[in-house]
Amino acid sequence: MKGILRLDHVFQYNDLMGIETLHPLVSVADLSTLAPVPGGLRSYGFYALFLKEVSCGDLVYGRQTYDYQEGTVVCLAPGQVFGVKDDGRLRQPKGWALLFHPDLLRGTALGRNIRNYTFFSYEVREALHLSEQERSTVVECLRNIRHELEHAIDKHSQTLIVNNIEMLLNYCVRFYDRQFVTRSRTANKDILVRFEELLHDYFESELPQTLGLPTVQYCAEQLCLSPNYFGDLIKRETGCTAQEHIRARLIDTAKELVFDGSRSIGDVAYMLGFKYPQHFTRLFKQVVGCSPQEYRKVN
Repeated sequence: MKGILRLDHVFQYNDLMGIETLHPLVSVADLSTLAPVPGGLRSYGFYALFLKEVSCGDLVYGRQTYDYQEGTVVCLAPGQVFGVKDDGRLRQPKGWALLFHPDLLRGTALGRNIRNYTFFSYEVREALHLSEQERSTVVECLRNIRHELEHAIDKHSQTLIVNNIEMLLNYCVRFYDRQFVTRSRTANKDILVRFEELLHDYFESELPQTLGLPTVQYCAEQLCLSPNYFGDLIKRETGCTAQEHIRARLIDTAKELVFDGSRSIGDVAYMLGFKYPQHFTRLFKQVVGCSPQEYRKVN
């Protein structure tokens, strides 16, 4: 990992930035109180949430740049690479940072559910843009966590710290939901129309025979969206998952093909992208309530 600084522990980030380590597994810092720092890419071995309040150039997130502007929240999971390419300049950070190691969450409800917070995924490149009121809420949560860190560690520390982190993450979920709602409804509807057209064109082409069944990731890429964001948008707008939409279009197409008695069920399965006819028959019966052969007879 040439050119990438590896930070496996919270104290390593603290030492790099000049932050006092109050707890070995978690840290909260007001970045505006720190000295200017050089750019560089870093690989994090812990979870991190940054409230960025100053533009510091294009942020590199994995192999791509992040959808970023002033006043946004950026979230990272262990093993991810993030930072600004080093151009020799020093930058004055501004905002807040929350860092917490996975070991802090062991045996807690948050530890079991942390994967449900999809904004930690590399696939999510849409930053969380906060209103002023939302920013105040986030900062208040961060200050509460820091206040607990400044308290002497006792048997209650882990529970209170984790509970406050969980509250902050749940607020972020709410704010992401708000971001979905306030996005242009016209734009969302346009994505739905394009999604339906994409599925129609896919099954009308020879792509199923070459690429197999369409996946959520494939559809998201064709629509220039991340899979998580695309899936959340479809579910919010329609009440059904993107996978359910794909399956519904698949079955509708299958019914038309099965109805044509000149094709064998095996041929239909192959045309739709199934490697094995029995897999197609099983799915068809599960959704329609009868096998393709039985459907052909009664129709």
